[in-house]
Amino acid sequence: MKKLFLVGGVAAALVLSSGAVAAHAASMPKYKVPKIFGTTFQKDPSHDFTKGIHTRHNGILRGWITNVSGGRAEYVPIRWKPSKEIEGYFVAPKEGDATAYASPVAANVVYLSAYGCKSLAGGAMTVDRNTGLGAKKCARPVLLKRHDQTRYPSLITVYQGKIVKVQEIYTP
Repeated sequence: MKKLFLVGGVAAALVLSSGAVAAHAASMPKYKVPKIFGTTFQKDPSHDFTKGIHTRHNGILRGWITNVSGGRAEYVPIRWKPSKEIEGYFVAPKEGDATAYASPVAANVVYLSAYGCKSLAGGAMTVDRNTGLGAKKCARPVLLKRHDQTRYPSLITVYQGKIVKVQEIYTP
């Protein structure tokens, strides 16, 4: 009888917590998606960069995560730089530019990878072929480990001071 009660309690807790996550996602506003291959850095006009590195305002930033430490990510805006030799590539602000942010990564972050959740070596691309954005949902630990080791261009969504979604941009 105790086992049945325990299992029922765990199931109820799971239903309630998944319901809370769904309710939180439903309450989040829809933000305008920036041009994926935009050639200018996105601005955050009301952000005060003189007060040290801190979270960006709510919205979606085309950027790179540059450092991950203790569940907190530092990130910078990026822009597409066309090139004559190759199609183009993403660049960050020049060395010494103070345009950087840092936010905790939400426990229930949605991470959509363009390269799958396993090792990148020999992995198949997992993108929405219409947008070129990652479509494979991966776990938070994969995001934290992968983006701490290498910079992947991504759409980074910030809501209430936390990173709630990271969707990689596929670049061959």
